[in-house]
Amino acid sequence: MPELPEVETVRIGLNQVTLNQEIQGGDVLLDRTVAYPNSSVDFLTGLQGMAIAQWHRYGKYLLAELNPSNSSDSSWLGVHLRMTGQLLWVSQAEPLHKHTRVRLFFPNGRELRFVDQRTFGQMWWVPIAHDPKTIITGLQRLGVEPFSEDFSDDYFAGKLKNRQRSIKTALLDQALVAGVGNIYADEALFLSGIHPKTMCADLQESQIKRLRSNVIQVLRDSIAARGTTFSDFRDVSGVNGNYGGLAWVYGRDGEACKTCETTIQRMKLAGRSAHFCPQCQP
Repeated sequence: MPELPEVETVRIGLNQVTLNQEIQGGDVLLDRTVAYPNSSVDFLTGLQGMAIAQWHRYGKYLLAELNPSNSSDSSWLGVHLRMTGQLLWVSQAEPLHKHTRVRLFFPNGRELRFVDQRTFGQMWWVPIAHDPKTIITGLQRLGVEPFSEDFSDDYFAGKLKNRQRSIKTALLDQALVAGVGNIYADEALFLSGIHPKTMCADLQESQIKRLRSNVIQVLRDSIAARGTTFSDFRDVSGVNGNYGGLAWVYGRDGEACKTCETTIQRMKLAGRSAHFCPQCQP
């Protein structure tokens, strides 16, 4: 599933190619991809004639601010890639991928395609004068952004204090910090020397500070590498992310730890995989 660095990579790419361009029409090939409005026709009608002013990211959600030509009020296009979603900026003449779900047409024969093999991804059109959170309700449950000032040592410590759940599970909670998923939770825990099963309540203040810093660092490193591709992720040009080759533990079970050469292990924790070095993360 694309996590914050992958979604941020897509956001950056979209801002490079789609800004100030008007949506001229589109085609919905799988109706259930459109989460709002209920009608795919209304979805496309709402988008037609709107120019993209800016793409924003909130956790793992993408929001395009749309400006109509006859009003200063904005409507919004929301996208959640979920497990296998891709937004690809391509020529309208390019043959359709069999998993293409939505097409949005732009000037000069270009289009934005939403390709999604598993079909869990969603798109929303939020009408003018509506707060996106009232339509895209998942936004209401998001915690602080990891790059914001709100993600402070005090905030993080307060959320973990006395909590009887594993730190790996806590890091995956989008209400705690938005955008962190399985890959970067494993990576941050390795760099912090913390075993994934460690209870939040058992963490020392110094460990919490180190972990907060490393969460931010691994996210920044992955954005610089244009995200991680282990199966489906592609940027808007269809290019793989490069962080996978830099990973310390994620996806490396059975291989030697880059620090101590102990074999990286993988276990199940609350239904999710967790990769760790038993020597570096006792």
